[in-house]
Parts: sequence; structure tokens; C-alpha cells
Amino acid sequence: MQHILVYADSLSWGIIPDTRSRFPFHQRWPGVVERELQKSLISVRVIEDCLNGRLTVSDDPFKPGRNGLDGLEQRIEINSPLSLVVVFLGTNDFQSVHHFKVWHCSQGLAAIVAAIRRAPIEPGMPVPPILLIAPPSIQKAKGSIAPKFAGAEAKAVGLASAIRLTAEDLGCHFFDAGSVTTTSRVDGVHLDADQHEVLGKALAIKIKSILSQAQPCHGFTGT
Repeated sequence: MQHILVYADSLSWGIIPDTRSRFPFHQRWPGVVERELQKSLISVRVIEDCLNGRLTVSDDPFKPGRNGLDGLEQRIEINSPLSLVVVFLGTNDFQSVHHFKVWHCSQGLAAIVAAIRRAPIEPGMPVPPILLIAPPSIQKAKGSIAPKFAGAEAKAVGLASAIRLTAEDLGCHFFDAGSVTTTSRVDGVHLDADQHEVLGKALAIKIKSILSQAQPCHGFTGT
């Protein structure tokens, strides 16, 4: 069985827009990916490590533990061996309390990639390939999260292109979620149920291709 780790935020946790509730696993895009890959007779388990409010490399002044670098190497170690790590972050870097530009976010993702690759996995276990997903363009935030994401739609312009360049520079796979779906019609930031389905099906095709060609290198050889 192959194991895929999804390291992400609330767009993948599956928050139901403008609520504090969660879509069930079979409706969240990671669940859709697992279903579609299994339908293709690929023995796979999708492991979700998705935290609401997670940023790339910054702290949240209001909630602890949202820095994406914190404990990441140990998460890779815990879940290894892995066939793929999917990183779907960036949206929260553009909260109103932060002053990131798309370049800063892309460099945060570069730091995430470096942490994944230096994780102290067991001898002989593979350093997994990495898929960077660019979030769909943030719309003007609506509802209860409007103050939190005020101005985010302007600050995040060009994010997909910046992440694509980072992926190319670092030898990562890349997928632009905005090429197949938009953000929520309800809150402008997250994903509605039908968007999870569309994204999951598209990512299943992408991931199936990655798994078929993957030749991961071997990592840490210490004890």
C-alpha cells in the first residue's frame, strides 16, 4: 500500500464555508483522491495533516501552533515511508494581520520543501516526491471571515505563478487548483462541496501520474 501525506490548511481540512463545521472525509478532496485512486486499483491511503489557519512559516498572533514549519520534519518521520507529500498552503499568509506578498509565500513554501527533504527518516526509507498545489484565487471575503481576510484578494494576485516558479526551481511537482475550480461562492476563501469533488478528481489524475513515474531517492542513513 502506498501512503500519501496531505500537509495543508482549512481548504483541505474541509471547513464548510461560513461555519465551524467540517465536510465528511468522502466529500473532502483528500477523500475524493483516495476513492478515485482506489477505483483505479491503486492500493493507497491518504493521510490528512490539515490544520485550520496554518501558514507557511509564520506564527499567528491569535492562535498558537499555526507555523507550518513547526514539527514538520517529525510529521514526515512519523508517517514514513511515504510515496508522496502534497503541500497545499498559502491562503492564510494573506490574512489581514500579515503583510506577505506572493514572493514571501513562495519562499515560505521553499522552506517547507527543504524541511520535508531533510526529515530524519529511517535508513532505506525514500525521500518522497513533493506536489505543491497553488490555491485558487481568493475572492473578496464574505461572512464571518471577512475581517480576517480583508484585502487578501489583492495581496494574493500572482500567487499561482510564484508557486509554479518555486516548484520548478526545486524540482517539485505542481498543480494550480485555480485551473479547475474557484474558491467558495459562500465565503470567497474556502471550498464548497462541489469544488472539493472537482478538485479531488483532477488531483487524482495528477497524483496517479506522479506515482507511476516516481523514483524517490533514499534519505537519512543515521540511527
